[in-house]
Amino acid sequence: MSMRGLTVFIADLRKCRARELEEKRINKEMANIRTKFRDGNLNGYQKKKYVCKLLYMYILGWDIDFGHTEAVNLMCSSKYSEKQIGYLAITLLLTENSDLARLVVNTLRKDLEDLNEIYNCLGLHAIANIGGREMAESLAGDVQRLLVSRNTKSFVKKKAALCLLRLFRKHPDVLPATDWADHILSIMDYPDLGVTLSLTSLITALAQQFPEAYQGCVEKAIHILYKIIVKREYSLEYVYYKVPIPWLQVKLLRLLQYYAPPEQPDLRNQLSGILQSIINNAHDVPKNIQHANAQNAILFEAINLAINLDIESDIVTQAASLLCRFISSKETNTRYLGLETMAHLASYSDSLDAIKKHQDIIILSLRDKDISVRRRALDLLYAMCDVTNAKTIVGELLRYLQVADYTLREEMALKIAILTEKFAADYEWYVDTMLQLISSAGDHISDEVWYRVVQIITNNENLQEYAVRSILHTLNQVNCHENALRIGGYVLGEFGHLVANEGGCSPIEQFRTLHSKFNMCSASTRALLLSTYLKFVNLFPEIKEEVLGVFYQYRHVLDVELQQRACEYLVLANFPDEELIQTVCEEMPPFQERESALMSRLQKKVGETEDKRTWSIAGKDTVREKKFGELNGATNGQQDLLDLFDNAPLQGAGSVVGPAGEVTVDADYENKYRTLIYTSEGVLYEDAEVQIGIKSEYHGHLGRIAIFLGNKSATHFTQLKVNVDSIAGLSVETTQQAPDSLAPYAQAQQLLSVECQNLFQESVGLQLAYQGSAMRALELKLPIVLNKFLEPVQMTGPDFFVRWKQIGGPPKESQVVFASKEPIDIEKVKRIAHGCQFGLLDGVDPNANNLVGVSVFNTSQAGKVGCLLRLEPSLEQQMYRLTIRTTNDLVTSQLRANLQTLLES
Repeated sequence: MSMRGLTVFIADLRKCRARELEEKRINKEMANIRTKFRDGNLNGYQKKKYVCKLLYMYILGWDIDFGHTEAVNLMCSSKYSEKQIGYLAITLLLTENSDLARLVVNTLRKDLEDLNEIYNCLGLHAIANIGGREMAESLAGDVQRLLVSRNTKSFVKKKAALCLLRLFRKHPDVLPATDWADHILSIMDYPDLGVTLSLTSLITALAQQFPEAYQGCVEKAIHILYKIIVKREYSLEYVYYKVPIPWLQVKLLRLLQYYAPPEQPDLRNQLSGILQSIINNAHDVPKNIQHANAQNAILFEAINLAINLDIESDIVTQAASLLCRFISSKETNTRYLGLETMAHLASYSDSLDAIKKHQDIIILSLRDKDISVRRRALDLLYAMCDVTNAKTIVGELLRYLQVADYTLREEMALKIAILTEKFAADYEWYVDTMLQLISSAGDHISDEVWYRVVQIITNNENLQEYAVRSILHTLNQVNCHENALRIGGYVLGEFGHLVANEGGCSPIEQFRTLHSKFNMCSASTRALLLSTYLKFVNLFPEIKEEVLGVFYQYRHVLDVELQQRACEYLVLANFPDEELIQTVCEEMPPFQERESALMSRLQKKVGETEDKRTWSIAGKDTVREKKFGELNGATNGQQDLLDLFDNAPLQGAGSVVGPAGEVTVDADYENKYRTLIYTSEGVLYEDAEVQIGIKSEYHGHLGRIAIFLGNKSATHFTQLKVNVDSIAGLSVETTQQAPDSLAPYAQAQQLLSVECQNLFQESVGLQLAYQGSAMRALELKLPIVLNKFLEPVQMTGPDFFVRWKQIGGPPKESQVVFASKEPIDIEKVKRIAHGCQFGLLDGVDPNANNLVGVSVFNTSQAGKVGCLLRLEPSLEQQMYRLTIRTTNDLVTSQLRANLQTLLES
C-alpha cells in the first residue's frame, strides 16, 4: 500500500527553494508526528508512515531525537511490511553506543530463531550494520548457530557468514573464534558455492589471527579449487565471462598464502596441477575486458601463491615471462598488478636476471600517468636493486625525484637512502649520492636520513676525510638545504681537523662557511652549530676570539636554549683549566651498531588493509652480495627499540593480567612502578614481546605524559588498544591516540594530558590489549600519584619552624617509624625526596643526615595545600622517622604513605 502522506511530504520538501522554508516545513511535520505518537492510538500503517517521514528527515541531515520506541514496536510486528520499516529505522537511527540498542537484542534473538528466513535476514542485516559490543556478546552465538545449522537456507548462511565477519573485525576479542573452528570449517565445502564464497571471506580473516585453529582450511581450499579449475565441476550460474566463479578462486588462492605448503604428496600434486592450469589458461586470448580482468585477477593471485610455495619451481619461471608481458600492457590495472607481482617475485628470487632484462621499461613506468602505477614501479626498482645495477637505479631515482609527485617524494628519498647505504661499493659514491639526495629532496628528507649519514661517517674512519671535503663543498653552494648544514655542523665539529691544513679548508674558513648560514636556519640547527663552535675553540685555538664573539652575541637572545648554550659555552671557553674543555669536547665514540632506522621508518609507511599482506618489498636478504659492508651496521634483522630519551635501548620490564601465551612476564614491574613515582622517565613494563616506557612533566596542577609502546618481537601487533582510566579528582585526557597496529621492532606513543582537580586516592589504570603471537591483555598502573603535583618551595629555617608550629599535630601531622629493608643510602634518600618534589632546606637541622623539605600541593578546584617534611634516618639502627604536616589531613596521610613505600623498598 502506497503512503500518500509520505509522498505529499516529500513533494512539499522538494518545492522548498530556501533552507528556511524547508526548516519550517520540517518543524511543522515534527510537531505533528510528536502529537500523533503522544496520543498512542495509531495503527500499524500510521506508525509506519510517520517513521518513514522521520527517516527521510534523518537522511536529509536533520537531527531526530524521538520515534525510536515506535521503530522498535514496528520491529516486533508480525507483518513483514511493518517489521521491515522497523528494522530499517533502527539500522539508520541506532549506533553501537546507543542505549536503545539494548532494547532490540531480545527481538533480534527471537527473529534469528524464527523459522521464517526473511526474518532471519532482517536480523542479520541489523546486527551487521549496528555491530555493537553488547550485541556481539549477546548474539554472536545465535548467528554462528544459524550459519552451521543444517536447516538454514543457503542465502541465510551467506548473510550469517558475512555478519560474523563484521562482528569479528569490529570486536575480535568477543567471539570465541578458536572454539568455533571445527564447526565453521565443516561447512566450507558446502554444495552452494555462494555460501563457500561468503564463508571463505570469514575464514580468511579468522585464519590470519588463529592460523593453527583453522589449519584445516588448506585441504578443503585445495579440493575446492581442484574441483573448479581442473575437474570443471560447477554450475553454469557461477560462470562470469567464461571464468568459473573468479571471486572464489581469488579468495581461496589468497587464503592458501597464509600457510606453508602442504606436506601430503597428493595435496601438493593437486596444488601444482591447479597452478599449472591457471598459468596455461593465461595464454588464452581474452574475449573482452571483463574476461581479461577476471582471468588476470586469478593469475596474479596464483603467481603470488607459487612464489610463496617454491621460488625455484617451473611455475614461477613461467610466471616471470608472463609478468614481463603485463608490465607493458596498455591497461592501467594490468600494468599495476604486473609491477606489484613482479616486485613480490624480485623480493624473494635469488636470480634477478629475468627481471633486469626489463629494467628500462620499469624505469619508464616511473613516469606513468597513474600515480598508483608509479608507486608500484618504485617498489619494483627498490626490490630488484643489487650491487650490479645500484648506481643506475639510484641515479634514475635521483633524476626522477626532481619532478616526482610531492606525495611520493618522502618515500622515494627514503628508498634512495636505503639503497645507497646497502649497495655502496665505494665511500665517495655513498657520500656524493647522499649529499645530492639531501640537496634535491629538500624538506622531504626525514630526520632519520641525515642522522644515518652522520652515524655512518662517524663509524667509518676511511670515510671521514672525504666526507669533510664534500660537505664543505656542498655548504659553499648558494642553495644549501638545512639538513646538509646539520650534517656539516656535526661532521666539521668532529672531523674538521683532518683537512685543516688543506687549501680552502682552514679552521677560519670552516667556521665562516658554517656561520654564513647561521642566521638562515632554525633554532634547533643554530643550537647544534653553537656546539660545533665550542669544538672549534678546543681544536683551533687560533680562531677562539672570533668564536667567542658569537657566544657573547647570543648571551641575550630570547630563545632560552640558545641563550643557555651561549652562556655555558662562553664559561667553558674562558675556563682557566684547559683540561675541562678538552674533556667536554672529546671526540664522539662510534655509534652502537644496529640495523638502519631507515628500514623501520619504511615499514611504518606500509599501510595495513583488512587482509594482511603475506610478503614485503625486498623480503630476502639482498645485502649479502654487497662489498661496502661497513656501512650497513647490524645485519641481524632486529633493531633495538629506541626510547625518547637518548635513542638508547630501553631497559627494564612488568606484570601481566590476561592470557600471556608463552611470553615471560616482568617480575620487576612493581619496582619499576615505584621508581617512576619519583622519576620523570623510564620503563614501566617489559617482557619478551612488549615494552612500555613513560616520560612525564608536571607544572602545578597540570601534567603531560607520553606512553611509549615498543614491539620487541618479529610479529606484527594488530587490534592494538590502549585505554587509560579517569578517576575522581583527576582528569586524564588522551591528546594523541596510539595506532591500532604496530610493526615488528617499531615503537608508537600515546600522549596524555593530566589535570589535578582535587585530592585523589585511587590509582590510574592503564589497559593494553593487542593481537601478537596470541591475544594478550595487560592491566597496569600509571605512576600518577599525589606528589607529582607538588611544587618545591624554598624558605629559611625560622620561617619553616614557624609554619611547622602553626600546622600543629594530628590529624594534620602524620608520623611513622619504620625499618629499611636495605642499608640506608643518604644520597638515594635525598634523590627520592627531591624526586617527590620537596624543596630540601640546607642547614635547618643540626644533623646533616636529617632532611627538611617544603612543597605546595596544587589543584585546580580545591586550591593549594602547604606540605612540610621532616625525615630522620638512623644509620646505626637502619630506621627512619618520617613526619609530614599539611593543612589537609588526607594529603598528609597519602604523602606519608607514598614516601614510606619508596623508602622501605
